[in-house]
Amino acid sequence: MTQKKYRLKRLNKTGLINQTFDEARFVINYKNELNESQYEAASAVEGTYLIIAGAGTGKTRALVYRVARLVELGYDPKSILLLTFTRKAANEMMNRASALLDNRCSKIRGGTFHSFANLTLRKYSKAAGLEPNFTILDQGDTGDVINLIRTQSGLVTDKKRFPKKTTLQKIYSLSVNKDEPISEIVEEEYPHFRNLLPQILEINKIFISYKRKNSLLDYDDLLIYLNNFLKEFGPSAKNLVSEIKFVMVDEYQDTNKLQAEIVQGLTRLSNNVMVVGDDSQSIYSFRGANFKNIIEFPKLYKNVKIIKLEENYRSIQPILDFTNKIIDSSIEKYDKHLYTRKIGGELPNIIAAGNENLESQFIVEKILELREEGVPLNDIAVLFRSSFFSFDLEIELNKANIPYQKFGGMKFIETAHIKDVLAFLRIAANPKDIVSWYRVLLLHEGVGTKTAQFVLDELALDRLTIGKSPDNQSTFKNQKIIDLFKVLYKLHTEETTPSEKVELVLNYYDRLFKSKYDDFNKRKKDLYIFQNIVENYRSLVSLLSDMAIEPIIESVVDVEGGDKEDETLTLSTIHSAKGLEWHSVFIIHSVDGYFPSARSADNIETLEEERRLMYVASTRAKQNLFVTYPMNMYDRERGITLSKPSRFISEFDSSLAENWLLEEEY
Repeated sequence: MTQKKYRLKRLNKTGLINQTFDEARFVINYKNELNESQYEAASAVEGTYLIIAGAGTGKTRALVYRVARLVELGYDPKSILLLTFTRKAANEMMNRASALLDNRCSKIRGGTFHSFANLTLRKYSKAAGLEPNFTILDQGDTGDVINLIRTQSGLVTDKKRFPKKTTLQKIYSLSVNKDEPISEIVEEEYPHFRNLLPQILEINKIFISYKRKNSLLDYDDLLIYLNNFLKEFGPSAKNLVSEIKFVMVDEYQDTNKLQAEIVQGLTRLSNNVMVVGDDSQSIYSFRGANFKNIIEFPKLYKNVKIIKLEENYRSIQPILDFTNKIIDSSIEKYDKHLYTRKIGGELPNIIAAGNENLESQFIVEKILELREEGVPLNDIAVLFRSSFFSFDLEIELNKANIPYQKFGGMKFIETAHIKDVLAFLRIAANPKDIVSWYRVLLLHEGVGTKTAQFVLDELALDRLTIGKSPDNQSTFKNQKIIDLFKVLYKLHTEETTPSEKVELVLNYYDRLFKSKYDDFNKRKKDLYIFQNIVENYRSLVSLLSDMAIEPIIESVVDVEGGDKEDETLTLSTIHSAKGLEWHSVFIIHSVDGYFPSARSADNIETLEEERRLMYVASTRAKQNLFVTYPMNMYDRERGITLSKPSRFISEFDSSLAENWLLEEEY
């Protein structure tokens, strides 16, 4: 018998045979469609990569092409995980990859850290120590729970000022996201409350216990439970991690310590991770984002390959020279130099105005001038460090009848009437959701806090339930409560679609809605929008999760009003403008002591973040950049004071910017 001969082929870490591919075999011509650095990032397969992507350098393009290339190489799309900070960003990348190659790219795992955590924890709820039908509290609900505990704990007295619910919420959230003890957060942010630390800690202890008892998770809990699940690395976690061969993280500079640990946990078997970000655009420390994550990434992983994207496709070179100069003075950074192949363009302008009103008048005139030159209002933005900096300008814009939209206001899902409807649905999904019970009960005229508390107590003792018909429960006496329980019983027990459930809620809610809101006709449009959104869902749990994790749309109540113009000027804080771009950009109120703020000047880390904020603002401009500041400002205590330009722009010579003095003509 002839003995068979065998040949061994080395497998790579992901289980596929190592092969060298001829570029001609790919459907997409990657080398042709990407610049050299983008191609290097897109063609990377195994290993650990840090992509330092300067503003406007096509980082999304590089990620999209890498997804397509991995799929072309034969990797299972479900083995690729793409983590982003907005659902919109994840969907955009998956759609672009699908359009580039084919529908296989839409099958990758993509989403925000929080949505990925939600899906994972629901799938492995038992292993994570959770009930499968847990409810996610949005920020408003979290505040309500804290307030409930705050008022019922007996720890708050009239003798001493005690932190409000929003302050407590921020303290607890920062402690989680920064991975710092609550005592340190109080000392750093709220030293005037240090004497109340024992009470603050006790309320947090009750808060954690309350959430666990009632199957409630807030935003931070999603990350905590996922991180613990990965750290414990039981059979379920091993199963998940072994399925994921490649992890990609967008906007890595915005991650907090917890998110960085989650990335490490997800890549502990494959060691295949690519993070993309720009250290110069790390501006969210107030949310717990950790600048050190991107700076120290090469120390966390072995053999990290750093690829820099420096060719800019957004701005003209004079604007890039201006922004390069701002960031060159940073103490801690990855060296990079943004450049473009675009030719020409005018220097940025630094305009010193006599006072705040003259600054506003100049901006209005310049906007009208740009509009006459053919630049649509939609392609013009006025950016500022803090929201109140634009108040004077808003008055002048109204006088000139220039329509504008100011960003940073209340969102659709945060409006009272939408939260009312969601409360009914949340009770149907999780009858232990006390916050939603409280909200729904108090909607009814004649039902006060005492009656509401009585109902909650009866529910806790199982004397009342929405699992049985109210007709079979003798505790009911109040007709309004009986009618409410009839609706909730139907919602909870009947197998209907989310759309049918919402229809049932709205029919019941209509009377309460009209009674509670004077402007119900205007608010009704939001309810119609909500109904349209719900049509896309087949599961109540996924609807409620999406509503809590990422609000969908701005409210008609907030956005409507004013002239119905097709074009609107954008007014925005710099934090809200990140990731966007306009033809012409104004950065206003660039005064030292305001931008950077006087408070930040005492701390090198906060001062450096203010510098990065100026860099982010400047890199939003494609063609025109105007930086303005008033030389004389009114201070309530000191009267008129002389101001200085922001230190970030004060030393720019004539090769980088044109300096102008704006004086009032008499």
